[in-house]
Amino acid sequence: MSFMFNPYPYVDPNAINFPEFSAETTKSALRGNIKIGALLAETKGILALDGYVGASFPELLVRIEEANADVKFFNVAEAYKSSEELEEMLAESLPTDRVIDPILLFGKSVHRELDSLFDSAKLAALADKLQAAAKENSLVVVYGCGAACETLRKIAAKVAFVDVTPMAVTVRIRAGKVTPLGDKVKRALPYIFRRMYYYDYEIMMLHRKQLMDNNALDYYIDGNNIDDLRLIAFADLEKVFAEMLQRPFRCTPVYIEGVWGGQFVKKLRNLPEDMRNCAWVFDMIPNEVSLQVKVGPCTFNIPFSTFFRHCGEKLMGKESVERFGCVFPIRFNYDDTYGGSGNMSIQVHPPCKYNQDNFGEPFQQDESYYCVKTAGSKTYLGLTDDCNVEEFYKCIDKAEKEYVAFDHDKYVNSFPSEEGDQFLLPGGTIHASGRNQVVLEIGSYTIGSYTFKLYDYLRSDLDGKPRPIHSIHGKNVLVTDRRRSAVDGVLRPKPITVREGEGWKEEIVGEHDLIYFSLRRFSFDRSVSDSTEGKKFHVLVLVQGDEVLIYSKKDPSRSYHAKYMDMVVLPADLGEYGIINLGKTPCKVTKTMLK
Repeated sequence: MSFMFNPYPYVDPNAINFPEFSAETTKSALRGNIKIGALLAETKGILALDGYVGASFPELLVRIEEANADVKFFNVAEAYKSSEELEEMLAESLPTDRVIDPILLFGKSVHRELDSLFDSAKLAALADKLQAAAKENSLVVVYGCGAACETLRKIAAKVAFVDVTPMAVTVRIRAGKVTPLGDKVKRALPYIFRRMYYYDYEIMMLHRKQLMDNNALDYYIDGNNIDDLRLIAFADLEKVFAEMLQRPFRCTPVYIEGVWGGQFVKKLRNLPEDMRNCAWVFDMIPNEVSLQVKVGPCTFNIPFSTFFRHCGEKLMGKESVERFGCVFPIRFNYDDTYGGSGNMSIQVHPPCKYNQDNFGEPFQQDESYYCVKTAGSKTYLGLTDDCNVEEFYKCIDKAEKEYVAFDHDKYVNSFPSEEGDQFLLPGGTIHASGRNQVVLEIGSYTIGSYTFKLYDYLRSDLDGKPRPIHSIHGKNVLVTDRRRSAVDGVLRPKPITVREGEGWKEEIVGEHDLIYFSLRRFSFDRSVSDSTEGKKFHVLVLVQGDEVLIYSKKDPSRSYHAKYMDMVVLPADLGEYGIINLGKTPCKVTKTMLK
């Protein structure tokens, strides 16, 4: 599920993975709508042309018809429930209480399956139509989200799936090119995004996983560029995935502007000049990023969720899948206020039970900040020792309702930030990143947008609208006894060396009973080695130094050259690996894994 609203439409060309594949693996890779349309047009009988939310089909249908005039098309949407039925069914998931949720951002996840989208009688009638048409036409195409549902899959000769990255979907929604499945009512963007998160994305991700796990696909299509599609046989995509599970790899970040956004990452990564700033860098937020892989003549841009939901244990490890299911359970991003206009909002996140009771989400929302770049900065963490909570709440309410500013430093504690500092932010902890720093934010599995802002300095967002405050939720979850004297040394821990050798050491920089991942750091002059032991994935980030080579010791050709601030995933199946410093100064690399 993706909960992005306004990503900058830029696909980073420096985040492509270049594995070596045999000619046998790459021979089915095709690029270009005409070639792909011609291939699909060779199908004899019924072709189910399915796709993820936001997939565009018309461009491909035109090319299929050009290659085979004896074709008849059917839109699977004719078998959906009516717009009114869907709205009634989803009413419990999309409450309209503007007191606790002023802009109707939140909802309740109910994790329905694809069958809930269809009217069973309409679906049966469509299946009959397809079979009748197949007797008169050499090719019948049923297309749209859910076209390869179980009922239609049983009668299809071939199945193809058009996949789209979360960023591409979001850009298309904002352009008015995508509406919720089956919905005929004109909707405002906030409603569409909320509806998508709590229903459409989830059912289609589950459907996509079931198709892949059941080996029910013949072709996989990268549908991100509607005028330049790429296709690969699903059997060969499996070989691509198998290779990626044996090597370090990097995902493709998503960059987002923000009212407090900085300039450091924009300059570091040569982002487009017309970006106003770069507030968030979603380097490895599992449900938002993608995986670019060069396969023969094509570079495929695959949603990371397609990969991790299908490749579960080999990517994440058996223990991870048993605990969290087939989701990548840790997320990584940068918050950049360096040279920006101010602090991030004073905020708090919910613990596990609150998420379960209020939003139907299975996990907690914990975070951590690792300071990568600072300049006279500070990080907010916990309340001040002498904070009067009732007085603080009155200030929050007055700011929210009457737009009256107050001195937040009187109530919210802060520490000076130095590069290499680690802050832990278990659910319920008030916190914020201050101006003029870049923090590596590492947190629990991405679940919606459950950031409860308590105070945001009366700012308007980049669109000129006041930034929403969620004070009721925030006050409900705020742990008020996490004050300066209680958190110092606990939520701002000192590093502990766990192993070392000549010219290197590994430290725990952050662990806490309430947080399910371990934050560690390698410091080394020339090289260091470690192992996933076939059990736990690792995520490495070069936080000091110019460039390192991360490689598999089993096969050193399986490697990744990581530059400063790159995030690299090491699959659980990788085993022993090494890191070599390619620069002239000592390196520091953070390592994150499940405890």
